[in-house]
Amino acid sequence: MLAIGAIGLALACPEIAASDLQQRAETQAEQTSSGPKGRETGLKVPRFVSLRSREARMRIGPSLDYGTQWIYRVAGLPFEITAEYGNWRQVRDSDGVSGWMHRALLSSNRTALVGPWIAAHVAIRAEPSTASRTLASLAARVRLSIDSCDGSWCKVEVTGHNLEGFVRQTNLWGVYPNETIR
Repeated sequence: MLAIGAIGLALACPEIAASDLQQRAETQAEQTSSGPKGRETGLKVPRFVSLRSREARMRIGPSLDYGTQWIYRVAGLPFEITAEYGNWRQVRDSDGVSGWMHRALLSSNRTALVGPWIAAHVAIRAEPSTASRTLASLAARVRLSIDSCDGSWCKVEVTGHNLEGFVRQTNLWGVYPNETIR
C-alpha cells in the first residue's frame, strides 16, 4: 500500500490542539448553513478557498501598509475566509493562524488537507465506502484537490501524485462537515 506524507506548508506554523481544530470545524459548519454574507462579495462567510500563488504574504491588516505576518510558499493550500474588507480577505489557515490576504492571491478552487488533528493515517478508497479497496494511506496535512463532496465522502485527487479516490469528509480540513460540493 502507498503511504503519502505531507510537505512543509509555511515558513512557520504554531501548534494548536487537535481537539480545538475539530471543534472549530464543527462550529464553522453550523454557521455556514445559515451564515452571514460577505459585505464585499455577498458570498457566505466563512467559506473555504485556496491559495492561487506560489508565494503569498499574510498581513496583519487589510492593506499593503501592514506588515507581513506569514509567507506561504505552496500554491493550492486551503484557507478559510472569515471576513471581507474591500479587496482584502481575512483568512485562517489549518493551524488557526489568522491574517489578511489580497483577493488576487486566492482562488475559488477547492482544496483540503488531511486533518491536522488526525493521528493515524487516513485511507483513500476506490469507492465512497469503508468496505471499498484502500488505494493509499495518507498522513495528516497531505494536500488534496476536491472534485466533489456528498456530505459524507469527498472525491479527491492527491496533489502531485496522480491518485484519485474517496476520503471521509470528516477527515478533511478545507470542507465543512455535511457540506455538498458539486
